[in-house]
Amino acid sequence: MAAWLKYQRLTLWWALFVFIMCNANLGHIGSSPRFFPGFDKLVHCGFFFVFVVLCVNGFIRQQRLNRLMYKHALFILLIAIVFGGLIELLQLTIFTWRSCEWADLFADTVGAGMGIFSILVTTYAVDDVKK
Repeated sequence: MAAWLKYQRLTLWWALFVFIMCNANLGHIGSSPRFFPGFDKLVHCGFFFVFVVLCVNGFIRQQRLNRLMYKHALFILLIAIVFGGLIELLQLTIFTWRSCEWADLFADTVGAGMGIFSILVTTYAVDDVKK
């Protein structure tokens, strides 16, 4: 457990930040003219992109791998989707000042998928260059 925490420390801090930001009462900020329609979805996508990249980074360092296997990628993707679903479920039941939207969960999934895809492309490209 201590080894896992050592490698996933940044991921856990980022998850806490995402959880707080997604459930905070932001008041009138969302209706500000500085934000365009869909800005919220872009933020969700970015949050989960970074979450997955940090999670994969910790996993690769902990396992001392050169690249990410597809089964591990799917597992991490599933963790991110469940985390996003948990946030939306909490917005529906506890944090009622926020709205629970399927579009937010979709944006979370897209961001997580983009993170997995970028890691897979990068690690396989680096592995091909080494050969």
